[in-house]
Amino acid sequence: MRAVGASPRGRTMAGLLAKTTMIYKFRSKAAGDTVMLGPQGDQFLRAIGREPASKGIIEVAAMPAVLSALQRAIEQDDAARAQQPEDEALLEAAGQDPIALRRRLWPMVEMIRRAQAADEPVVWGV
Repeated sequence: MRAVGASPRGRTMAGLLAKTTMIYKFRSKAAGDTVMLGPQGDQFLRAIGREPASKGIIEVAAMPAVLSALQRAIEQDDAARAQQPEDEALLEAAGQDPIALRRRLWPMVEMIRRAQAADEPVVWGV
């Protein structure tokens, strides 16, 4: 007899939920919240030259450099994608994200632009 909530392989729902991916929630008083799953949030933070962290802040003074770093990352991704097949199944089979970095990072680029214009920081994990 299995315990309530246990799978046939002995895994419980609580055990499965404990292995869920981290979620980043980026906030600024100048824009609505932007939520990213862990791998995409990590990718964003690495693109701006930061190590992934559960808490952080992008100060207004750093925003021009952050926007430049994002633009460079997007341009590099666009150039790499121009030389690859456009078939999403082939990209996934090759272990690559079928969603372009330009699309994935657009909400953060917009948030940072608005925060910069309003002289407000962007924070996460607080």
